[in-house]
Amino acid sequence: MTGSAPDPTQHPTDPATGGSTPGPAGALPVAPATYAAAGVDIAAGERAVELIKPLVAATHRPEVLGGLGDFGGLFELDPHHRFEQPVLVAGTDGVGTKALVAQALGRFDTIGVDLVAMCVDDLVCQGAEPLFFLDYISSGAVDPAQMADLVSGVAEGCRQVGAALLGGEMAEHPGVMKPGEFDLVGFAVGVVDREDILGPSNVRNRDVLIGLGSPGLRCNGYTLARHVLLERAGRAYDSPAWPGAPVTLADELLRPSVLYTPAVLATLETARVHALAHITGGGFEGNVPRALPHEGLRAVIDRGTWPVPPIFGEIRRSGQVSDHEMARVFNLGLGMVMVVDPASADDALAALTGAGIEAAVVGRVEEGHHGLTFAGPPFWADRPDGAARPAGWADGPARSEGPARSEGPEGA
Repeated sequence: MTGSAPDPTQHPTDPATGGSTPGPAGALPVAPATYAAAGVDIAAGERAVELIKPLVAATHRPEVLGGLGDFGGLFELDPHHRFEQPVLVAGTDGVGTKALVAQALGRFDTIGVDLVAMCVDDLVCQGAEPLFFLDYISSGAVDPAQMADLVSGVAEGCRQVGAALLGGEMAEHPGVMKPGEFDLVGFAVGVVDREDILGPSNVRNRDVLIGLGSPGLRCNGYTLARHVLLERAGRAYDSPAWPGAPVTLADELLRPSVLYTPAVLATLETARVHALAHITGGGFEGNVPRALPHEGLRAVIDRGTWPVPPIFGEIRRSGQVSDHEMARVFNLGLGMVMVVDPASADDALAALTGAGIEAAVVGRVEEGHHGLTFAGPPFWADRPDGAARPAGWADGPARSEGPARSEGPEGA
């Protein structure tokens, strides 16, 4: 988004220098083409950069070298030699169609928190401390105020997890996007000592599954949620999120994602955590098995051991969505599942609670075919064999009325 100096060798009437261009014989002169007239406003981009400079600077860690505006962000790795064998962990993600909700409502100051959560909470699944973050915002036309709001959310997310917002890019794509439309993507890099890497190789039979609470959708399943609530049910953004809800649908759909990274890192200091699963796209069955060895062990999750937030029941009811579909699209109130040594479960729960995260034992690891099964009563009480959901978070080991079982299309 940088300009270039005029070429002094060009004639004053050359279109590149701003003069008039002769048209065909007898025609009026044609105005010279400019980048701004074509849809890209360099000046607006420069104004946006000035607005976000203090936001970026506020996130910098001591390892950051240089400043905003360099062609690449500089970060000194492990200057204090905290790690014996530092391993870098990198990840990238976006906010999906939650961006469409922000666009429709003109509210842009929290969705950047979602972006940071989607990226760094992937890194921490391998035990990594986030070091720095970069964002990429593409739009139909740069609106400096909108860009500043978006980056303010990214900066807030970085502040919460201790990562430096090292750099980024704003790109105008007229003709691809309309003015006001945008997409938001992030890139995160973290570090973990080689001997502390978490993952499937650490998991053992009889490990305990601890669920970390999520009060809302975070960034996942918004295409289905929007289709059901806005298109099929015709709900207005200013209507209650569900009957009797204390918040509007707009507030519920723009609820910022919980950032789990600080709580997880604190838990690693006191508990023997073996692996983590970030419950994002693909729900439970698409993510929990990723934390397990490929053969010999399966995860069993006991339904009814945590409260399912009401917004999920509203989506299910409004769209007549099957329970199985709900569980493979949404997190249903658990944004992350932690695999912990059984002797360390109490320590993990205490650390998570102390860090402000609602958590409960929600299942276990057993011998069996690789994958995930659910046990216990269904998620919603209107099933023939249903039972009332708990009013709050369970505070002890999960209990099931029967053995774990594989689920059919309607069984989750």
